[in-house]
Amino acid sequence: MNEAFIKVEDLSYLYEDESPDAAPVLKNISLQINKGEFVAVLGHNGSGKSTLAKLLNMILLPTSGKIIINGKDISSSELSDEEILSLRKTVGMVFQNPDNQLVATIVEDDVAFGPENLGVPSAEIRERVDRALSEVGMLQYAKHEPHRLSGGQKQRVAIAGVLAMLPECIIFDESTAMLDPLGRKDVMDSIVRLNREKGITVIMITHYMDEAAMADRIVVLNDGEAILDGTPSEVFEREELLKDCGLAIPQCTELVHRLRDAGIELSGECVTLEDCARLIINSLKG
Repeated sequence: MNEAFIKVEDLSYLYEDESPDAAPVLKNISLQINKGEFVAVLGHNGSGKSTLAKLLNMILLPTSGKIIINGKDISSSELSDEEILSLRKTVGMVFQNPDNQLVATIVEDDVAFGPENLGVPSAEIRERVDRALSEVGMLQYAKHEPHRLSGGQKQRVAIAGVLAMLPECIIFDESTAMLDPLGRKDVMDSIVRLNREKGITVIMITHYMDEAAMADRIVVLNDGEAILDGTPSEVFEREELLKDCGLAIPQCTELVHRLRDAGIELSGECVTLEDCARLIINSLKG
């Protein structure tokens, strides 16, 4: 995983309707995402997370700086329609509200919508639809009406619709924010499986620390600046800085920190509930 897939260089963005004196939403951000990585982007409301997602998917163009995907500078306003289409096939996006992404009255028709627009032959579309629905555990709902599905099921159909276009990277923009705990778990299971088993590069915009803990790396934005970039363990060690940004570390990590502060020796990293249980059990055995 050492091939640079996405490079962001000195990226800034100011919304056009803002006054010239207004602070940019994003300020000189630079980061690199490798092929096959799972990167979570954290930050409080207004930190610039969703703006970054829209820039990476070419919904917005940078005010300054560059975004390079697969060696192609997507920051230019002079890209041809063909180049834009090619890049949007490379990077797919799943939004917060699945109802905004579902367009058909039957699940399989909705998943087929993207490949049809790309001009994929009918026989291949059929294969892609079945494969994509199977990968998110929704094949048995192919003939169902999307509006009759649960929130989590709708979001998995939305993910299948992106998968059917065969992207190399998927951006999830707060894609579990409107779901109940069971729906969140189902969608996160699908996201992790797509990354670990299919090698799809995942960029997940979230404010849930337990979701970020599943990533290879976490980038923390605060007031438009990238202030932390590291493994979940490295980022969660910066508890005070995260609190200053309006973020809290996972409860299991905080418990381990408090136990260590109380003089209990717990050796090892703790970013998940399983980590926490293992550290405590090992301590009791010792």
